[in-house]
This record gives sequence, structure tokens and C-alpha cells, in this order.
Amino acid sequence: SSRHCCPWGTAVTSSITHLHSSHPASYISCAHCCLWTRESFTECAGRVWTVTLKSQRSLRPTPISSVTGCPGGSTSLLPHRATGCASACAAALPLPGAAGHGPPCAGRGGQPQPGHLPAERTQGQRQAAMGSCSTWARQELLVLLSSVWLWVGSAQPTPPGPTHAPGPQLKFRLAGYPRKHNEGRMEVFYNDEWGTICDDDFTLANAQVLCRHLGFVAATGWAHSAKYGKGVGRIWLDNVNCAGSEKSIADCKHRGWGNSDCSHEEDAGVICKDERIPGFKDSNVIETEQSHVEEVRLRSVVSGSRRQLPVTEGIVEVRYKDGWAQICDEGWTSQNSRVVCGMMGFPAEKKVNRNFYKQLKRAARMKGRSLKPGSRLASKSQPKQKRREDVGSKKRLFMERQQLNYRLHSVSCTGTEVHLSMCSFEFYRGNTSTACGAGMPAVVSCVPGPLFATGNGHKKKQRQQQQGQARIRLKGGAKIGEGRVEVLKSSEWGTICDDRWNLLSASVVCRELGFGSAKEALTGARMGQGTGPIHINEVQCLGTEKSLWSCPFKNITQEDCKHTEDAAIRCNIPYMGYENLIRLSGGRSRFEGRVEVAVGAGDGDQPRWGLVCGEGWGTLEAMVACRQLGLGFANHGLQIRLAGGRTTYEGRVEVKRGSKWGTVCSDGWTTKEAMVACRQLGLGYSLHAVTETWYWDASNVTEMVLSGVKCAGHEMSLSHCQHHGTSLNCKNTGTRFAAGVICSETASDLLLHAPLVQETAYIEDRPLHMLYCAAEENCLSSSARLANWPYGHRRLLRFSSQIHNNGRADFRPKAGRHSWVWHECHRHYHSMDIFTHYDILTPNGTKVAEGHKASFCLEDTECEEDVAKRYECANFGEQGITVGCWDLYRHDIDCQWIDITDVKPGNYILQVVINPNFEVAESDFTNNAMKCNCKYDGHRIWVHSCHIGDALSEEANKRFEQYPGQLNNQIS
Repeated sequence: SSRHCCPWGTAVTSSITHLHSSHPASYISCAHCCLWTRESFTECAGRVWTVTLKSQRSLRPTPISSVTGCPGGSTSLLPHRATGCASACAAALPLPGAAGHGPPCAGRGGQPQPGHLPAERTQGQRQAAMGSCSTWARQELLVLLSSVWLWVGSAQPTPPGPTHAPGPQLKFRLAGYPRKHNEGRMEVFYNDEWGTICDDDFTLANAQVLCRHLGFVAATGWAHSAKYGKGVGRIWLDNVNCAGSEKSIADCKHRGWGNSDCSHEEDAGVICKDERIPGFKDSNVIETEQSHVEEVRLRSVVSGSRRQLPVTEGIVEVRYKDGWAQICDEGWTSQNSRVVCGMMGFPAEKKVNRNFYKQLKRAARMKGRSLKPGSRLASKSQPKQKRREDVGSKKRLFMERQQLNYRLHSVSCTGTEVHLSMCSFEFYRGNTSTACGAGMPAVVSCVPGPLFATGNGHKKKQRQQQQGQARIRLKGGAKIGEGRVEVLKSSEWGTICDDRWNLLSASVVCRELGFGSAKEALTGARMGQGTGPIHINEVQCLGTEKSLWSCPFKNITQEDCKHTEDAAIRCNIPYMGYENLIRLSGGRSRFEGRVEVAVGAGDGDQPRWGLVCGEGWGTLEAMVACRQLGLGFANHGLQIRLAGGRTTYEGRVEVKRGSKWGTVCSDGWTTKEAMVACRQLGLGYSLHAVTETWYWDASNVTEMVLSGVKCAGHEMSLSHCQHHGTSLNCKNTGTRFAAGVICSETASDLLLHAPLVQETAYIEDRPLHMLYCAAEENCLSSSARLANWPYGHRRLLRFSSQIHNNGRADFRPKAGRHSWVWHECHRHYHSMDIFTHYDILTPNGTKVAEGHKASFCLEDTECEEDVAKRYECANFGEQGITVGCWDLYRHDIDCQWIDITDVKPGNYILQVVINPNFEVAESDFTNNAMKCNCKYDGHRIWVHSCHIGDALSEEANKRFEQYPGQLNNQIS
């Protein structure tokens, strides 16, 4: 034993030998009066304890070096998560599975937490440990020491369990603009990476704990929906639930580090009371105003590119609370440019004509001296036709020179960073008027991806680079540049397991696809579950690779991962200004409304808003409209908006022509057009394509200015769809028949289980007298009407179909139950006219037989584990398919067949298409078709090689559909 001099003059020395070991453990403790009286140990406020544990053994769950008391609080010698002490002080004890040295006491309910007690302790020992933090009498020092020994010791016969390595230290900071020094977006440093906290279930109690982390005495409020701007990188915490008394945010309940279903639009912020905790040490807090960089932009100084979008070249500027500032280009490298271009949504950088900008700077220094268009300076850097542009650029640069505000210098990036804030740099201090004397503002030039290339030369080059089928794609995303990552291997598409998935690997994928660096690396099938194989796992990119296939990865086995672990990404994309070309009006929220578009928004022209004719407007058109409301490519397209909706996600679509808004004719307005509108507006998917919007008549727009809109569904703007142009041809005019949309950020995704079709297919010759109901529902071929009823039979190809919902929203029929159709013969309701198409095709695609399945009942037949059924057909119940469930149509029910009575022997293709008329919006329509090879000899049938339509490579699909038929395949 050793001796320690306590500041209060009371010392206790004890030496205890483990019963099962020859290794002694020495304890030295300082005690105050509370140990020798009936005073409760937890009431010893202000007393400081120091315990030094010396042992040669490796302790579990983690070795302890010291437990030190905190000013203003009491301390227990036990691990606080085991004892449940309500006022435990923070100790230098690493939290297993956490990111830093936090308090070892849960402080919530006094319940022990798993993983913090040695496994070999008995229940009685645990109870003794928990009880040792209650009442302390003068003889109870022995209990204290015994409890410490019980936790530290471990039985010799038990083999050592896994040890928990200490995690990195937690750090905290306030970020975002505009804000004061005591408020902002909350960011946490965990696992060597800064991240944010989602606002789901966020409360003032959470803010109290976080404000104390930052050194403030209390919180006065909190902010949701990224009030202080959207962060970057990981969202570390979600569904945080604190009581308010915790010493660390790690002690609060949450979903786990990095486990979140949020986007950065839900970043939480805190507002702290402007009063510091006395004696607070801010070593774990970063709150200096200039400590990090957030918002970055490229500002063009060349006249000709002022209105051109996207901006691919310009001065790099960083936003601060007092405005935008420049970066000195001294020491600026191509790696720096690569990082900035990635943030701007571009996959690569290119060399800047720095001499040109130097000449502009030199011209600016001439302080307004006139520049002749034919001068050497004007003609050296640019062609003759751009001399006037050079003069304008020099004049503007001279004006801007008077306002240059340098803040950063000595920027040094490796090129793999996803944000400039991750690079090293220095700030100018004090007076910045003489900063960057030998340099000039940093200028960057970026190479746009194929989707965003503006000039013909750019587009041609990008097409040449993309020759041949891509080996990587994104699926299931609501917006451009996001989705589940799928890769092509052995001619079959599959997913990536999210083990070790991070921003470096995600950025390689984003750049390979023609976008910028990654904003988020998503795990846990955040963009829906894929199908088929999971090709690779544990991708470990360095960030410099040109392709994901150049990164180290692990070939996966079936046991390694499930589709619930599919990796996904969100990429930076260039700003295109699409949201200025479309709007929704009259909706209940910003996600719905009447579609209004702007037409004639060219250079020097005032755009004119108008309506879209609703004839033919359906789900696909609505999906395009929803996507356009926030994304886009050109600044000469249709400007649209939503008006009159109850929310921002719904409304009448209005377009702008000249300076006037107008509506869109709803003739032909379908799901496809609505998809494009929602996409343009940045509102995700189209939930409904609305063709009558008289109840959304909330704006003064009455004129219809656009008709004949016809979209394929994949367009980014309504301007990319076919329409009548400036002429108007609408059957039903007026605001009542203006097109509208209801958008949603999530959608269902139906998928047919292909192996079940292959396993259950067979031929049945069914007597006509058993097919009266089927004939009534048109489930037989046309020749059945000429048959000798009730004699004879029909030859049917029967099979079972199992339809899964792998999306992020339930699949619900478009029509409500009030409009379902009752069928007397089968005694059931039809909620959709056509739910699936069944076709027999020749190898060249000619249809020789068909069937269809009306959705008489959509229900959850079975569900995945931990997913509850929500829909059932019994008792006129609600119909639909829940996420994670499937609807089974057995082979032995009516109309679950194709009438092949008139089909001659030969080789065919069996095709099944779900939701063929796009009545209900989905996140992905390309996987709605299934195809099988089919060989029929007149008596038997063989169905094989069944696969989802987009599951194979293009080359494999071509081979599948072009195989030679048999000689006796004489189908006319």
C-alpha cells in the first residue's frame, strides 16, 4: 500500500488482494466527514475523491486508470452506469461503443447498462454494487472498497471476453449562419468526423445537455428544420431523448451513433443562455467564429457567363456572418480546386487560365483607366469576338477590388475531402486590407458531368467518355444525385453492403456518375431495399480513385449481409435554378398544388406564368413536375410553381410566360407529367396527378398558357417534355381543369418475386362452364366469345405471383373505397381497374396472348420480421401493401392466368408488368416488369430464366430477347 496526503487531512489506506489472484490491488482514497457520519454519499456535494487503481491484470470492460471528482458534484468509486448514481460526475472513463470520455453513470432510473459490468459477476454482486451508492454509515467504508473490488476483479477461471477499445473523444461546436455566439447548428465530433444531430423527437432537455457541453449554464430554446443551415457529412444522432440531467449526450437514449433516417434538412440547433459555467474548460468545444468554413460558392466575373447555369468557373468565396469573403490563392493547388468543384456538384477540375485573371487584376489596378477594345491586353487572353466582354469583366473586377475581403490563406487539401472545411487553412487576423498582397482571389474552373454539360463541345466529349454501358447506377432516389448504389457484375445488377461505407467511397461513386463529392453516405437501406445479389462489401476507397471498381472491397457471401444493409448516397449537384421555372399554387402544403409554369424567360425577357392543360396529365407527368421544383439544367426552360395547395407539397401547377403566370391544361396530365413537375420543384415523387383543381383556386392566375404536355417520366423539367409550345389546344379550359400535383418525399416500390413464377407455372385445361365469372371480367382471350358455351375448355397458363413493396411508403390504390367497383359474380370489390398485365410475346416482341389481374384485393399476405400487417380485405377493410410486406396471388384463383388456347408451339417470352398504367406513383418503374424464357410444345410448357426487367445488363437483355425461335413457331 501507499499513502496519499489528502487536502482535508483525512486519509484512508487499504490494500486488498483478489481472492482468485495473487495480484494485489492498492487503493488510496481521500474522504471527508460524510464517510464517517450517517450522511448519504450522494449528498457530499463539493467533495472531491481521487482513487488510483493499480493492477497488473487487464480489466473488463475497459481498464480504469483513475476516477476523479468534478467541481460542484459528488463522485462514486463505482462505475456509474452500474451504480445508477444520480449525481455522478464525469470521469476519464471511456464509454464502450461511444466516442469519447464521458460520464460513467447513466443518471436515468438507476438501471445498469449492458456491457458495463464484467460478465462473470453474479446477480448478488451486481445488487451489492448498486446498493453501495446509497446510505453510508461510519462502518461502510469497507462496503465501498469491497464494491470497487467487486467491479474491478474478474474470476480467473473465466476466459477473457472481448475488450472495448477506447473511442475517440467527443467534441462539440456551434455552426451555421446567421447566428450569435451562443446559438447555432449543433455539431458533434465522433469517430474522427464532424456530424450533426437530427431534430426528430428533439426537446429542450436535449438542448440543456448540449448547452452544458458547450460551457453554457442552460438552454433557452432549440431550432428544427436546419434553421442555421444544412450541415455536411454524417448525421451522428437521431431520436435523442434526454432527461436533462445527463452529464453527456452519450448517456441519453438515441438510435445509435450514425443510425439515422434523416437528411440535413432536419439538422437541429440549440439556443443557450448567454452565461458561462464557472471554471468551465472548453477544450472539448469549438465555437470560435472563424474556426470552420461552411458555405462556399463560385462567383463568375466574366460577363458572358453571368447568366449561364451552371457556373463552372469563378472566384471561390466563403460565407461569414458579415457577408462573403475571398480566399488568397497563394499556394493554391489543383487538389484544392478538386475539393471546391466537388462541393459545387462537378466531378473534376480543369486548369484555369490564370494569366487572364492576372491581367484582369492588373487592369483593375489601373483604377478605371479606359481600356480600348483593340488593346494588347484585351486581345491577348480572349478571341476578338469577346473583347467587349473582357472590358466589362475588367471594369467589374475593378469595382469589386474595392470590396475584396480576404479571410483565408494557405489552404491545403489532399483532394479527397468532401468539403473545404476538412482541409487545413489559416485565417487572416486583424486588418485584412493589406492581405494577400502578392496574390489574388482563388479562381476555380470545373468540368460539368454529362447531365449538366451546357456547350455542344462539353456534351460531345461527355458522350464519348460514356460510350459503353455503365457499371454503376443509382436507384430509388427522389432527387437527382441520390439513391441506392447498384453495381453490375457478371451481367447482373446488385447492391453494396454498407459495412465500412463512408464519405470517401460515396464520393468516388458520385464523381464516377458525373456528380460532385458526396454529401452523405447512407446506410441501412435508407433509399429502399434492392433485389437480387449483394455483390460487394467493405468498400475502402481512398477518395482518389476514378471508379469504385478500383477500390479495395470484399466479395460477399450470402451470410454476410442482407438487403436491409444496402448502401446509398446523396451527391452534390450543380445549381441550375430550376425551381424558378415552376411553382405549385392552391395546395395545402409546399408539396402539392396546381402546376404553374413560366415561359419565355430568356435573356432580357420577362417570363410569363400560366397554367398547364390537364388533358392526359397523369402520375408520370406529375413526377417530372415534382422533380423540377428544385432541380434542373437550363435557364431558358419553363418556370413553374405550385399555387393554392394546403401545403407546400401540393397545388395547381402554374407556368410563367413573359411576366405573367398561367395554368397548365390537364388534358393528358398523368403520373408521368406529375413526376417531372415534382422533380423540378424539388419535392420528391408524385403522389397524385390532379386533373381538376377548382378547389385550389387560391391565386389570381386564370389564363391557361400550356397544353399538350407529354413526358416520359425521367425528364428533369417540364421544358424537356413534349408540349404545344406557344399555341394552345385544350378541350377543357378554365381554372377548374388546370393540372395539379400532390408530391411526396417517399414512395412505394413494387417488385415481383420472379423465382416463384418460374416454380409454379403449369398448364390447365379448364372447362368453360367454370369460367363464366372470368369471361365477365375479360380474363379470357377474344376467341372465347365464339366458343360453344358451356362445352369445351380453355387452355390456361397458370402461376402464382408474389408482389413485394420494397419502397419507403405504403402502396395504396389511387381510388378511395367510395369509388371501388363491386363485382357480383366474384362477390368482391375492385380497387384498381388493372393491377398487372400478363403477356406472351414472340422473340421479336409481338404479343400473341394476354391476361390481366384486376386488383380486387390488395392486402398484406405476409411481412418481414418485426413488420406488422396493416391491410386486409376482410370486412371491406383498407387495401394496400405495407413497406416490408407482400401480396400473394395464388395460381388457383380466377384470372391468375394467361389464356394460351390459340398459341401455337414455339419459343416465347412470358412478361408480367405490375402497375402498368402508372396509376400509383413509385420510386422506380423500371423494375415493374418481369420476363421469363418460355418453351411450349403444344402439350407442356417450360418456364425458365425469370428475372426483373432491369436486373441484367443491356447486352444480356438483348441476348434474352433475340434468341432464335423454333422452326414450327409459325404465329401470324
